Amino acid sequence: MFQPGLMNGQKILVTGGGTGLGRAMSEKFLSLGAEIAICGRRKQVCEDTAAELMKAHGGKVSAYGVDIRDAAAVDAMVQGIFDAGPLTGLVNNAAGNFISRTEDLSPRGFDAVANIVMHGTFYVTHAVGKRWIAGGHKGNVVSISVTWVRNGGPFVVPSTMSKAAVAAMTTSLASEWGRYGIRLNAIAPGEIPTEGMSKRLNPGEKPGARTAARNPMGRPGTMEELQNLATFLMSPGCDWLSGEMIAMDGAQALATGGNFYELREWGDAEWKAARDAIVAQNEKDKAKRG
Repeated sequence: MFQPGLMNGQKILVTGGGTGLGRAMSEKFLSLGAEIAICGRRKQVCEDTAAELMKAHGGKVSAYGVDIRDAAAVDAMVQGIFDAGPLTGLVNNAAGNFISRTEDLSPRGFDAVANIVMHGTFYVTHAVGKRWIAGGHKGNVVSISVTWVRNGGPFVVPSTMSKAAVAAMTTSLASEWGRYGIRLNAIAPGEIPTEGMSKRLNPGEKPGARTAARNPMGRPGTMEELQNLATFLMSPGCDWLSGEMIAMDGAQALATGGNFYELREWGDAEWKAARDAIVAQNEKDKAKRG
């Protein structure tokens, strides 16, 4: 679909790049010639991913074990990357989310999402953007958002609030930083099944099953579709496109709202089962982090 070598000379940081959507986008950019940096809390996972991607495609992938909730750690990582040459692009992909009745949330549960999605996204964007401006470099930011920022996200309120902040950052900085040749856009994908997120948003269900039943196109999205859209936004040739959020969800938000409103039918038993499944997934992820 894309010309070989399309992204030669680009250097892109992908947060949450060790698994899922972040890994898929990193692989596509690498295969088209970009140099990649990936970061995540699980350093070994990022290092393993980097090795696997370089074995498959050649090129260079650098791995960083960084918690983007830590602004100082983010700044140190970005400085280290820039010391070897400036980035040309940033993908804000790292996120956290889970379903819950909002009245059942604790402040800690809210912060678990907001500190990654809102604060962490800003920390990385700020650390990269200020260096682009100081060095006179152009830059390109793509952030992963959700369609719920347009119409509300019942039962995922921390994520909806935080992604709304990312959407506001995208439009605000597109205006403020455009004069420096920096552009910012966002992708709002529908469900693209991944192990971790699918089990937190649709616990107890086969990944993609709910979307397949409700989506106008009768299926969830694919990694390849996300890769292609992210590549289009990150590649040269559409430099006047900035400040936009593109929904890629098979028209599900248009047809059904694209959110979790149907969970209003759940009772205490269903919510307890969901909570138990989410806790089990969290413990599994903690074990992987060591």
